[in-house]
Amino acid sequence: MAQSVLLTGAAGRVGAAILGGLADDYEWRLLDRDPPTEDYPGEFVVANITEEEAIREAMEDIDVVLHLAGDPRKTAPWDSVLTNNIDGTQTIFEAAVDAGVEKVAFASSNHAVGHYETEERTPELYRADDDYLLDGTEQPRPGNLYGVSKVAGEALGRYYHDEYGISVVNVRIGNLTKNHPPIDYERGQAMWLSYRDCAHLFDRCIQADYDYEIVYGISDNDRKYYSIERAKEVLGYEPQDNSAAHTDD
Repeated sequence: MAQSVLLTGAAGRVGAAILGGLADDYEWRLLDRDPPTEDYPGEFVVANITEEEAIREAMEDIDVVLHLAGDPRKTAPWDSVLTNNIDGTQTIFEAAVDAGVEKVAFASSNHAVGHYETEERTPELYRADDDYLLDGTEQPRPGNLYGVSKVAGEALGRYYHDEYGISVVNVRIGNLTKNHPPIDYERGQAMWLSYRDCAHLFDRCIQADYDYEIVYGISDNDRKYYSIERAKEVLGYEPQDNSAAHTDD
């Protein structure tokens, strides 16, 4: 029997990548604050992730949660970050634990570690001949308030795992673009995540066994300063794409 998966923020870009590759593989319950404007697989729930009762209802009979929803703006004001990204994520974890959900995959972000990209370290950091890699064991250094909210989400996952035993994987997503990496943008090429690899990575988040993990969500780029070894080891991630295949140098 196919696993039942709740996907929050289903109408966003990451949701599109996941559903584009996995639409037929699971029993989906999709949640977004706006009504759908196109056909989606499975049941579609219109709700905000801060609506506790609606979230608890959406969590019924769910095996795995892929939590993508929140304010994605890198310049989002604190009131929105707090309400949508932090309070909303706590609502998701609380409801998941109460519903007996097995796993939560939280869409974290490269912005959780944005301040590792110092002026002294870039642009060499984005080039293939630099051997500096972040691997998820480093301390967070958010680059903006959006990044702060992602660090808070990771910490909430740590708490709910330690306190209640739910499996949690935090995916620090890089630069997700369709078909090809950003052109003439070394940083974007170094942290590129293709749609195909994105779907595969979250498929592994659904299928793999893990306790609490932080992994980086990028393709297997020659230019990279995020390690994907933990994602390979723990999740069985096998990315197929490489930004170098789309560049001239």
